[in-house]
Amino acid sequence: MSQKSPTRIPAHTRHFAVQLSATRRGARLARLLTERQLDAWGEPYEAAAQVVAELASNAVRHGRVLGRDFRLRLELRADRTLRVEVTDARGDRIPRVPDPVEEDAEGGRGLRIVEAYTDRWGVTQAPAGTKTVWAELTLV
Repeated sequence: MSQKSPTRIPAHTRHFAVQLSATRRGARLARLLTERQLDAWGEPYEAAAQVVAELASNAVRHGRVLGRDFRLRLELRADRTLRVEVTDARGDRIPRVPDPVEEDAEGGRGLRIVEAYTDRWGVTQAPAGTKTVWAELTLV
């Protein structure tokens, strides 16, 4: 009789949230904390780390307001869907996927990377003039 390997399905929804400085260091820390949290939950983190890196970088680059932080929130649901949320202080700057990007362009690929790794993503207005960019992906 052969044994099946255990399936890593959480019995309940798991949450993680942290507020970080809207700096390049804060964006790097968001990625690192995502890797560590998912590893602690026994989940793969490579795809999620890429998504967080792009969303946190965008929050710092395009959503920064002097003296205001950004927030990272992770929600792992029982069906293994991970929801990533990054809230920044610039609710007036709504991200969109750009037209095709030139090969030698310095930017414009971040949301295309998010699209590639996720099942869906979007933006919601948040309180006090902020916005939350969210993405959902299935962990495999």
